[in-house]
Amino acid sequence: MNKPNVLIVEDEEAILEMIALNLHNNNFKPYRAINAEIAEQVLKTQKIDLIILDWMLPGMSGIDFLKRIRIATNTSKLPVIMLTAKDQESDKVLGLDYGADDYLSKPFSPKELIARIKAILRRNSPDLVDEKIKYGNLIIDSENHVTTYKDILIKLGPTEFKLLYLLLANRQRVMTRERIVEKIWTNETEVDSRTVDVHIKRLRATLKDYGVSPSIETIRSAGYKISEESYFE
Repeated sequence: MNKPNVLIVEDEEAILEMIALNLHNNNFKPYRAINAEIAEQVLKTQKIDLIILDWMLPGMSGIDFLKRIRIATNTSKLPVIMLTAKDQESDKVLGLDYGADDYLSKPFSPKELIARIKAILRRNSPDLVDEKIKYGNLIIDSENHVTTYKDILIKLGPTEFKLLYLLLANRQRVMTRERIVEKIWTNETEVDSRTVDVHIKRLRATLKDYGVSPSIETIRSAGYKISEESYFE
């Protein structure tokens, strides 16, 4: 699985590097910015999945930058965790009112920060969080890139593996072809909906070879959805 991209906006170098190290050790890709201006440039050039934002920044404050994030169309729904030395309840409420998804007061535990990042991503983009998914007798382990069905190893190509993980992680919703392209082929411009159909066909054939059929439903004029769990028993 692709590592989630996390932008850290923090002007204290020791805290910035501590967060970056913990993100790296927990399978996230950290991007660094010491002020809002640099952070804006990162957002223009990189696909960021979550922002860790310090309240007190040189120049534009964290709260003012948060306002700009929420106004801009391309970042309006981007998850943001606020970090601050402020510990007043009114400050916490203010940050949440302006659109922060969560709030941590300094000093904080790196483990708690990682846990909160995973919780937010699990709600917003469950396919981004590396973990095992168990669905009936089917188990897909994104960290070790292993898929098993009834304890038998299923051999999947890299794209089919990502596709199955994506569908399982979002099994309560229909995934459109456009959404699948966005999630799996993030940096490729020559990919269209027909490419998705080809890989779905391959994935279905492989799962059928292992006795899982039907496995993926086609939702007419919408996209694809993983079949009911009973098909994986």
